[in-house]
Amino acid sequence: MTAGMATTATAPSDAPSPDAARLLGLYRAMLRIRAVEEAIAERYAEQEMRCPVHLSIGQEAAAVGACAPLRPSDQIVSSHRCHSHYLAKGGDLDAMIAELCGKATGCCGGRGGSMHLFDPAAGVLASVPIVASSIPLGVGAALAFKQRGEDRVAMAFLGDGALEEGAFHESANIAALHALPVVFFVENNLFSVYTHLRDRQPQRPLADVAVAHGLPSLSGDGNDLLAVEAMATEAVDRARSGGGPTVVVVDTYRWREHCGPNYDNDVGYRPAAEFEAWKARCPVRRFAAELRHHGLLDDQTEGAIAAEIDAEIDAAFAAAHAAPFPDPATGADGVYA
Repeated sequence: MTAGMATTATAPSDAPSPDAARLLGLYRAMLRIRAVEEAIAERYAEQEMRCPVHLSIGQEAAAVGACAPLRPSDQIVSSHRCHSHYLAKGGDLDAMIAELCGKATGCCGGRGGSMHLFDPAAGVLASVPIVASSIPLGVGAALAFKQRGEDRVAMAFLGDGALEEGAFHESANIAALHALPVVFFVENNLFSVYTHLRDRQPQRPLADVAVAHGLPSLSGDGNDLLAVEAMATEAVDRARSGGGPTVVVVDTYRWREHCGPNYDNDVGYRPAAEFEAWKARCPVRRFAAELRHHGLLDDQTEGAIAAEIDAEIDAAFAAAHAAPFPDPATGADGVYA
């Protein structure tokens, strides 16, 4: 592919794969993210979770497809909407729920909440809430990999709004200049809080931002799991082989409010027809239908997977509720000035 040229990737969705276990694993990963976040939304009113939550319901294929080609030693950096990325990369669920509940057993010791998830063992370097702040951290990780001669890749997750920040362009420039092993993975869900993309940026393909930095780009349907996996695999393989960064843009849609457990369609910033059209393209149901079409999923298997996930979620919440809060005497630990 020529640097700076955008291409649109599609998946051979009608072609059955012999790797049934892998495909079922991808489906389970999406269903697990959906179930975890729906449980968070359902239990949020109990007020055990005192931090704000930014849910990714409707965007599961983007996270799972992006992380599918990554190795445990590869690192990701996520943003405020980080639950799906953390789980897709293998982050510990018990530590995540405990963190949301502010408990000492949380992945950040109960100090960070929903927007500060990390798991070094799983390659989740950090999740940071400031828009675009994930990008230079991902580039820094990639720079370290290259300087140390390590066969590792960094992936920085960002939203469409982060493309409007100088941090993206500065990071893309240095990553291109030094051919760093980093993937800029853009989840375009059309909105920055309540403002539509058309009211924030010129009307052109988002992947075109790569052209200014001489970077290859890929774009496609973020609700098509196999299409996302194919794009991510190409970008990760390029980075790992010394080919430098890639900008990947996937179009998807969040179902719930920007921040919180509820729906916010009554606010009026997006029409009901638009929401329903995207909801009809549910990535979880879509991939389940594809698996059923190829005889890889039936009611019994689907029910067993769902039951296993529900039991895991219940256990995670029970463990979080039973865990202690951080010791007040440690309140100043990790605080620097």
